[in-house]
Amino acid sequence: MFNGIHHVAIICNDYAQSKHFYTEILGFKVIAENYREARDSYKLDLALADGSQIELFSIPHSPKRPSYPEAQGLRHLAFKVDDIDAVVEYLANHDIEVEPVRVDEYTGKRFTFFSDPDDLPLEVYEVEA
Repeated sequence: MFNGIHHVAIICNDYAQSKHFYTEILGFKVIAENYREARDSYKLDLALADGSQIELFSIPHSPKRPSYPEAQGLRHLAFKVDDIDAVVEYLANHDIEVEPVRVDEYTGKRFTFFSDPDDLPLEVYEVEA
């Protein structure tokens, strides 16, 4: 019945900063960018390599995330990577603070967390080594 995740929606505080982060630093491809005048809001559709998407919204006066990352609701967004060490080095070279790499006790896979400009927890999860 469900065939996969089509998109994940993210509401940001500073649209220009978040757009730069997701497109220029993380390298996601822009599918579409629309300004909705009635809402004074941007919507940016971004493509990931597997066909899934991120919808980045700027919605004025949105409340901040209650806690990191243990608030009820969406806990974090995880990206599959082939080489976690290369990703960690890349992020560090772009002045993005990354937590120490850990090993999932159930799967034996390596993972770590970093944050987007609004402190949304993002995970990289190594699927191949």
